[in-house]
Amino acid sequence: MQVRVVDYRAADAAEQFTRSLHETGFGVLVNHPLPQELVEKIYADWLAYFNGSEKHELAFSKETQDGYFSTEISETAKGHTQKDIKEYFHIYPWGRIPASLKDDAMRYYRIANDLAAELLSWVEKHTPAEIAKNYREPLSNMIKDSRLTLLRVLRYPPLTGNEPAGSLRAAAHGDINLLTILPAANEPGLQVQGKDGEWVDVPGDFGMLIINIGDMLQEASQGYYPSTQHRVVNPTGEGAKKSRVSLPLFLHPREDVVLSDRYTAHTYLEERLRELGVKA
Repeated sequence: MQVRVVDYRAADAAEQFTRSLHETGFGVLVNHPLPQELVEKIYADWLAYFNGSEKHELAFSKETQDGYFSTEISETAKGHTQKDIKEYFHIYPWGRIPASLKDDAMRYYRIANDLAAELLSWVEKHTPAEIAKNYREPLSNMIKDSRLTLLRVLRYPPLTGNEPAGSLRAAAHGDINLLTILPAANEPGLQVQGKDGEWVDVPGDFGMLIINIGDMLQEASQGYYPSTQHRVVNPTGEGAKKSRVSLPLFLHPREDVVLSDRYTAHTYLEERLRELGVKA
């Protein structure tokens, strides 16, 4: 398996990028429009936030799924029994956000969401006609006026050596949404599973932008764009003493979008949240 690294400014960027998505479920962009200085500032500011006690004042809401999720209530990946070793904060434009961190988070959300919409239009344009005819509406229209696109600030804490046997920073999983937009984290660890079952590192030099297919797009495209299993492995040596911060934007359609004969976006999301153990 080879995840392509594509220059966003290249004439054939859309074709090369969507080919990588079709072949591997992942694509990586360089020379993209997300400001790296903003990403680094968000990483530093939110790492300080996670290291403090203020985070507990905005504990997550089961009803709205916004706010702070501690390591104790972290997700359990589908098919796994151990919770992931991570804590995170869910950001929606209408949700609760720490006042001192809101402006940068909302600026990043707007820029990343605009880029995500452009990349989704690339995916739509390069979908074979026999697949695209099954889309219930244009992919780019599925996210119009959506209130569900989620920015998650993730912190994987340093390892203590007392973690439950078999637990990972993020166990193997597929994302729920259409596309995930992920600036390279401050530390390595992201891997994708190939068709042969082997795990390979996703290119993740600082400044790269990693994009992967989610389950909803796999459903809508009848599997043409695969939602590939990926994970974040536990570091060893000096790396185990460091926090890992990442900033995925999960591009979600409106609730009423019909993905297939089996699912709307709403019924799919509700099913997966229950499987993850974060919603009853």
